[in-house]
Amino acid sequence: MAFTAADVKKLREMTNVGMMDCKKALTASDGDMDKAVEWLREKGLAAAAKKSGRIAAEGAVCAVVENGVGAIVEVNCETDFAAQSDKFTDFVKDVAAVVVQSAPADLDALLAAPYPNTDKTVGEMIPEKVLVIGENLKVRRFARYDTGVTVPYIHMAGRIGVLVNMEVEGLEAAAVTELGKDLCMQVAAMNPAFCDKADVDQATLDKEKEIQLALAMNENAKSDRPKPQNIIEKMVMGRIGKYYEENCLMQMEFVKEKGVSVEKHVAAVAKELGGRITVKSFVRFERGEGIEKKQENFAEEVAAQMNLGK
Repeated sequence: MAFTAADVKKLREMTNVGMMDCKKALTASDGDMDKAVEWLREKGLAAAAKKSGRIAAEGAVCAVVENGVGAIVEVNCETDFAAQSDKFTDFVKDVAAVVVQSAPADLDALLAAPYPNTDKTVGEMIPEKVLVIGENLKVRRFARYDTGVTVPYIHMAGRIGVLVNMEVEGLEAAAVTELGKDLCMQVAAMNPAFCDKADVDQATLDKEKEIQLALAMNENAKSDRPKPQNIIEKMVMGRIGKYYEENCLMQMEFVKEKGVSVEKHVAAVAKELGGRITVKSFVRFERGEGIEKKQENFAEEVAAQMNLGK
C-alpha cells in the first residue's frame, strides 16, 4: 500500500513524531496509518503519540541577540511546572539559537533545521524532548532580525518576550542598549499594535474613522447645542490622534517621562549621543496568547472517574 508526503505530514501531526520516523513507520506498515502509529509506539515513541492531542498553552518565550542577530521564539508545553524545568528552558534556548544560526524562512524550515550538537533536526528532536519532559511540546512561532541594532527583553521568566530593532548612524550598538531596553519594557507593558502611525494600514484607519464618526454623530444628536459637520470632522481627526497615542509605540507617552512621546524621547537620546536613531520595528510574544486553554472541572473529573468504576 503506497503512501504520499501528505500521509507523512498527517502522521506527524497525529503523533508529534519527526518526519523521518513517520516515513519509516509508514514504509514498515505499507502505508496503513493505524499500524504506523502502533509501529511508532513499539519503537518507544508511545509517550509522544499519546500526548500529542493535549493542549500546550504554557511554556516560555526566549529572546536573544547573538553576533548582532536577534531571535525570539515561543515554545509551548502543557504545564507551568514543566515550563520551569531546566530541560525545557534549555530546549527553548536551543531553538532560539537555531533561529539565529539557520535563518529559517518559516516554521517548517525551522523544524527541518539541524538541532545543535546532534544529527537530528529540530522536528526530530521534539518527540525525544516529549519523552524526557513528559508533556506535549510545540514550537509555535519565531521572528528574526539580522540588520541594524536589536535589543532583547524577557519579562517574568519568559511570560513575555520582546525584540526592538533600530537603525543607528554614528553610534556604537552599546550606546543605544539602555534606550533599547526602555523601549522593550514599554512594548512589554503597553502592548502597542504598531510601531509608528505610518504603519497603521488603511483598512484599520478607515474602520477607526468610521467608529469615531458614528460616535461623534450620536453624541451630537443628543446634544442641546449640535455642532456643524466641519467641527464633527475635526473632532474625529482629534480622536484619530488619540488612537495613535494609544496604539502606536512612537506616538505613545514614554513611560519614564510624563508628557513626552517615545518619538521625542528617542530624538532627544540621539541628539545627546551625537548620532541618529530610528526605531524600525518590534516583536512582542506573550506566552499562550490566542491559544484556547482547556478548562478543567475537578469535581466533574472525580465524579466521572467514580462512575467509571461502577
